[in-house]
Amino acid sequence: MRLQKLKLLLINKGVRTMSNMNFELTLARLEEIVKKLESGNVSLDESIEIYQEGITLAKNCSTMLEEAEGKVLAIVNKEQDIIEEFLVSQIKEA
Repeated sequence: MRLQKLKLLLINKGVRTMSNMNFELTLARLEEIVKKLESGNVSLDESIEIYQEGITLAKNCSTMLEEAEGKVLAIVNKEQDIIEEFLVSQIKEA
């Protein structure tokens, strides 16, 4: 609930600095842009401006997802190494 209120506050205040937006805020802003563009109630100039912002946000989301995927893979690989070491030690003891 708090995150939703924070999203709305930041969006309404026009906070669009990419460096301080987490994935959820970035995605919320991107969704807002899509809704605006789909509504057809914006001028051509504003459409182009927010479209460009949307492209930047989409790239940022993609980068954040790639980083998260890398972290998850590192965790899985570490756990897999631990399991393999355990299995090897069990075989040696048998």
